[in-house]
Amino acid sequence: MPYEPGANWQYDVPTTGSTHLPPDAGYGKALTNQGYGFEVAVADLIDNSIDAKADEIVVHFLRDADRILTLLIVDNGEGMDEAGLDSAMTVGRRRDYGEGALGLYGTGLKAASLSHASSLTVVSRTRRSRSAGRRLTAEGIEDGFRCDTVDPRYAQELVDRYDGIIEWQGTVVRWDNVRAFETVGRGQSDQFLSKAISRLETHLGLYLHRYLQRGLKLDIAVWDVSSRENELGEEVDHIAVEALDPFGYKVPGKPGYPRKFTASVEGLGDVNLTAHIWPAKSRQAGFRQIGALSERQGFYFYRNDRLVQAGGWNGWRNPEGHLVLARVAIDLPSRENSVLSLDVKKEKVTVTPAFTEGIEKAVDSKGRIFRSYLADAESAYRDGSRRNEIVRKPVTPPGKGMDPKVKRVIKEELPEKPGEDPIAFIWSALPSAQFFSLDRERNAVILNRAYRDDFNEGRRGGSNDAPVTKALLYLLLEDCFGLGRWERTRQDRVDYWNTILLASVEVQRERRTQVTS
Repeated sequence: MPYEPGANWQYDVPTTGSTHLPPDAGYGKALTNQGYGFEVAVADLIDNSIDAKADEIVVHFLRDADRILTLLIVDNGEGMDEAGLDSAMTVGRRRDYGEGALGLYGTGLKAASLSHASSLTVVSRTRRSRSAGRRLTAEGIEDGFRCDTVDPRYAQELVDRYDGIIEWQGTVVRWDNVRAFETVGRGQSDQFLSKAISRLETHLGLYLHRYLQRGLKLDIAVWDVSSRENELGEEVDHIAVEALDPFGYKVPGKPGYPRKFTASVEGLGDVNLTAHIWPAKSRQAGFRQIGALSERQGFYFYRNDRLVQAGGWNGWRNPEGHLVLARVAIDLPSRENSVLSLDVKKEKVTVTPAFTEGIEKAVDSKGRIFRSYLADAESAYRDGSRRNEIVRKPVTPPGKGMDPKVKRVIKEELPEKPGEDPIAFIWSALPSAQFFSLDRERNAVILNRAYRDDFNEGRRGGSNDAPVTKALLYLLLEDCFGLGRWERTRQDRVDYWNTILLASVEVQRERRTQVTS
């Protein structure tokens, strides 16, 4: 119907046609400025692996003697063929996600990757298609959104290198020219990786804890490609990510909890709130090792079992010291809605006044209001604060070479000295009269490689092997680090500990010989 001037101007805007306007190349620069933290970006890529039905995922750092080279994320999911790769790498194209998918906006792969790396490569194969790959670079985006086709021979070779994970199908996502890696000075790679992996392990263990608890196998590994151990190099660190359950207490901080409340929210319907109270002064990792306690009180929003916000009251109230035991689990609806919206990075939920009004009126099955829960959480905190507690001395934390499960228990049991680099455990060549030595400049315990097999039952040990031996040495030697002047009495202790441990190795060798003969 032709437009008649002055008619219905207040209700509608008439049009006369349409034009398709492709995105300007400058849009690509916006992908690199999404504000993704490193751990958040990696978690976003792992979401894609989970959506592809992967049950084994490895985050793989490659390094050489001087620098960190690249980062790869490898999974054994369903994989993609050529058409699927083209779709996944198309900037601005939104995918159709299933009901239970973790993906939401279709931009995560590109935005998360290009926020940290100048080059994104994806190589994949399915049960019915050969290995194929695509590469997206910052320069390619500026050049009219050009996407490069990876040489099929390289794609197959890369998949073959990970045949322990990708047997019939899977995907490798590779970041090159990672900006954070390029800032690491010569000789600083170990320190950088130790801190980066620790933060990544905590983030993934927390935000994916429900999947890890259901059996997802998620590892973080570091390979030194300059090593002559074999053609692929040598694995120098390997961590199996463990679930960090923010509600994983053994006994609640107050009887009768957890307790379920229901909030009637206009525009959304009933929203279930599962209110928890942690025991006061808990040392469990799920309470103390996921960030500052003041920031971790409040709402924990989940979407399809993936944690998307870990704490905060979303404007309903301010955080307070006496509410640090209060945590509330809320499962978001899978479908998008106008009341609770998730940001593109999947780390914060925005709520409308309708949600906070619903919280005010939330009740449990016995008619108790939600604010009574806050009073109970505050009471549990104050009761716990009045209890006498033995104060344990802070320690320098264990680092590389110690099994993650042992490290986690040490962190739960002992407070850490602030600002201290972790103590590493390294197997290396030493004189036969030494079982171990101390490298106090590098904060490392050096173990004699000649005795390694004796603590691994003759098997080739991994980077986190001999957990009992390393734990005992840690307890003996922790106070030898972070000191000023090195006292003669401490050196004398180190000398006689070495002598006694060497004698124990000889006894162990004799017993093994008797058993085998």
